[in-house]
Amino acid sequence: MPRFIYRELDPPPAVKARFEQWLERLDQKFTQHRSYEKRSEIVRDALQLLFTPHVPTRSGLDSATDSLLELSFDPRHITLEPEYYGDVDVRRYNERKPLIYFWQMFDRSPLGLNHWLGFRLRAMLGKHIFKHIGENVKIFHNVEFSFGYNLIIEDDCTIHKNVLLDDRGGIILHRGSSVSDYANIYSHTHDIHDQSDVTNKVTEIGPFARITYHATVLAGSRIGEDAMLGAMGIATKDVAAHVVSVGIPAKTVRTKDLGPRFQSFLPSASRITKTPETGPRRNHRLVAEEINA
Repeated sequence: MPRFIYRELDPPPAVKARFEQWLERLDQKFTQHRSYEKRSEIVRDALQLLFTPHVPTRSGLDSATDSLLELSFDPRHITLEPEYYGDVDVRRYNERKPLIYFWQMFDRSPLGLNHWLGFRLRAMLGKHIFKHIGENVKIFHNVEFSFGYNLIIEDDCTIHKNVLLDDRGGIILHRGSSVSDYANIYSHTHDIHDQSDVTNKVTEIGPFARITYHATVLAGSRIGEDAMLGAMGIATKDVAAHVVSVGIPAKTVRTKDLGPRFQSFLPSASRITKTPETGPRRNHRLVAEEINA
């Protein structure tokens, strides 16, 4: 069967230059300013330009003249769900909260479905939000995550629209992994008797794994190298490398053929189970130490 590679597309040159200038200016501001207050001001002004470009920006708060929409452009005036979690690191989250809010509001703005711009904006914001984001990462619209600072995304990953990445306990998407629309990846669990009793566990995907449409990976699971979790499947435990796993709970239904094309595509394995010394559970502990460093 033929292979269909993603096409490379660009806006018209003048528009591309305008977009790139805007992204570069935001990146410089977020790099220069790391405080909650200053980043909130930057985001407030940027959102006002996106949603109400013909209204002059105001640096102060005047409840008599500012609309509810204008008040909500400022991240200091709103709360996000992860702020309510008892295990949030307030200092680390506050540094990122304005950028997370900007990410979410951009996706809801008239610019949100501009894929060319969206890929680049989210990659730029990811540098300031995530534990790590690699090269050539494509993130589509309406992707949500929890804290952000416990999320590692390696090179060449693709995350499609409406995906939830619950990084409370830590998520690592290893190189070349793909997460399809409406998938959910969790890294925390609740005690069945006491919902406030939360256990955080690192969850790992890949490298070169595929989490397909509407699938769910539960906390602490490892989806192995080149493995596939089928549509609507729920991974309640580790999925071995090079297999296809489907169902609720997910079970292996076939092993993939490791032909010459795969060997040339993936020249060397990553941190996948090969010997008892490098098994997945030991790997999870190493990754947890890396996330908490």
